Amino acid sequence: MSQTHVQTHVQSHAPTQVQPQPQVHPQPHPRPEAAAPPLRGRIGAGFSPVPHRYRVFLAADDCPHCRGVAAALAAPGLRDAVAVTVLGIDSGTDSDTSGHQALRRAYEASGHHHDGPLTVPALCDGWSGRVVSNHTPDILEDLRRLSADPAFRKAS
Repeated sequence: MSQTHVQTHVQSHAPTQVQPQPQVHPQPHPRPEAAAPPLRGRIGAGFSPVPHRYRVFLAADDCPHCRGVAAALAAPGLRDAVAVTVLGIDSGTDSDTSGHQALRRAYEASGHHHDGPLTVPALCDGWSGRVVSNHTPDILEDLRRLSADPAFRKAS
């Protein structure tokens, strides 16, 4: 990002110091309060409840939202019917890099040229490749409903 310097009538002979810009890492993180509004699609409203259709992306760090979703995924019927990708803090490994890339593609499919942060947890649709929801209460409610769905109980 270039910086523009404006010179005023007061002349200064001291060199101008440029503050270093913080580095931006393409890692998923919990959504800050002032970020873009969450994606709030729902299973049952445009996304049908079909076993093996969905993938949940979670962070490996100590995110309380991700821990709650991970606990919900342990319910009978969901364990084998909903895929899970746990993204590490360091995207140095090949498998972790592919997980970050898959999450980036899902966000881009959801919003044309999405250049905002990748937030987790994220519930993604394997058929359309889009993020269904990254709003934790909606994800938890959808997972609760899926665990009660007879099709999901048969899938496990």
